[in-house]
Amino acid sequence: MSSVKVEEFYAAIRDVPDFPSPGILFRDITPLLLQPRLFHAAVDRMAGPLGGQPVDTILAIESRGFIFGAPMALHLEAGLVPARKVGKLPWKTRRMEYALEYGTDAIEVHLDAIKPGERVLIVDDLIATGGTLLAATQAVEEAKGEVVGISVLIELADLSGRKRLPDGIPLWTVLSYPRE
Repeated sequence: MSSVKVEEFYAAIRDVPDFPSPGILFRDITPLLLQPRLFHAAVDRMAGPLGGQPVDTILAIESRGFIFGAPMALHLEAGLVPARKVGKLPWKTRRMEYALEYGTDAIEVHLDAIKPGERVLIVDDLIATGGTLLAATQAVEEAKGEVVGISVLIELADLSGRKRLPDGIPLWTVLSYPRE
């Protein structure tokens, strides 16, 4: 899949103005997912920076993080932990709240999903303000796991989410907006 050029990824991302609310420019990954060659290459690029270092668990964030987290878990021979919205998991959970521009939200993971000492890669489709990814790192740390990195397809650099993440945790991105 190394033959896929970054321009092909950008060309496959659809801009949807005023979604989900006025003034928001939504980056729609659906056209990329419809192209197996690009989808496969995106998963490879998101897993690639690990360079063969061991990963025990992929923590994938609802909902588009699941799209990339599941094939990455198979590729890396790692377990898959879904981080879900509140009330969506059927068993005892660890809840992590995070700040939004106006108010708060939360994600949950099962209490037994991450074991002490496990090496965890956090996966999502996008980093914007960084709140969800910060909450995910806190969930791993509370479980006494080790975050080996965060991998996302898209970074919205203008929103400075990278700055909210803990020092020392690598953030790997495939695409960045605005484009450099």
